[in-house]
Amino acid sequence: MIRFSVIATLAALSMLTATPCFAVTIFVSNEKDNTVTVIDGDTLEVKKTIKVARRPRGIILSPDNKELFVAAGDGDIMEVIDTATLEKSRELESGPDPELMAVDPKGEKIYIANEDDSLVTIMDIKSGDVLGEVSVGVEPEGMTVSPDSKYTVATSESTSMAHVIDNTSGKLIASVLVDSRPREAKFTHDGKELWVSSEVGGSISVIDPATWKVVKKITFEVPGVRPEALQPVGMDFTKDGKQLFVALGPANRIGVIDTATKEVKDYILVGQRPWHGEMSPDGKKYYVANGLTNDMTVIDVDSLKAEKSVPVGRLPWGLAVMP
Repeated sequence: MIRFSVIATLAALSMLTATPCFAVTIFVSNEKDNTVTVIDGDTLEVKKTIKVARRPRGIILSPDNKELFVAAGDGDIMEVIDTATLEKSRELESGPDPELMAVDPKGEKIYIANEDDSLVTIMDIKSGDVLGEVSVGVEPEGMTVSPDSKYTVATSESTSMAHVIDNTSGKLIASVLVDSRPREAKFTHDGKELWVSSEVGGSISVIDPATWKVVKKITFEVPGVRPEALQPVGMDFTKDGKQLFVALGPANRIGVIDTATKEVKDYILVGQRPWHGEMSPDGKKYYVANGLTNDMTVIDVDSLKAEKSVPVGRLPWGLAVMP
């Protein structure tokens, strides 16, 4: 009995040791305060508030998590924060009014949507050198790079299109018409589909990258909520790729879509005007920035329940999560 007890205890300890521990740090850009709030993912306490240039919106980590890039729209620059020291380390000349950006999987290039100039700026991350500029539609915002690094997609708000750039040639190869005011684009984990949210159109377009044609449109309906308030903006796939979480702006909800059936399966009530969010590295939590309540909601992915609200700065816009 004693020998069995010892073996069982050792086995249990082994299982605990083998279980990965994700102690995350959460970064939230606050558009009105010109700051980035740094939150400890374990305690959900604010660790630091970093002052940045005017109107920070898009925020993204490098693939190695050593740097955080913050698009300062009214500062016309990209602030770079050292994630070890939580201090600004340098600035990148991003072009006018940067909004959202995407980094290639190797961490060598960053693609920046320059809203005022209708351009995508391609920049070398290490040197800060501009490698190229690609003209797209009016008011580009959403940016994404395909998992195989072959394509970059920019969405243009006023042109209502998703523009596809061939990363080898640096040329525009397709412009796909979607619904009004597209905000964000995301490839599925396997790269077989491209999903685009349209804020004013109130829909998500699913695009086949083999043809660059829309194959499905997904809309939203919540009893008691005006249809015009259902405005999809930020989107994130779950770690297993089986669900998509989408922020619905003035509807104050996160829509949850089954990616296999492409049907909306649930709505989660959060703060006012959720804009962008991000999954935790283990896929168990979803964090979303609520612009008008100046807070961040923590959602449990398995139960699809909002667990906690965490105060941040004024007009939180973007969010990044570092393991």
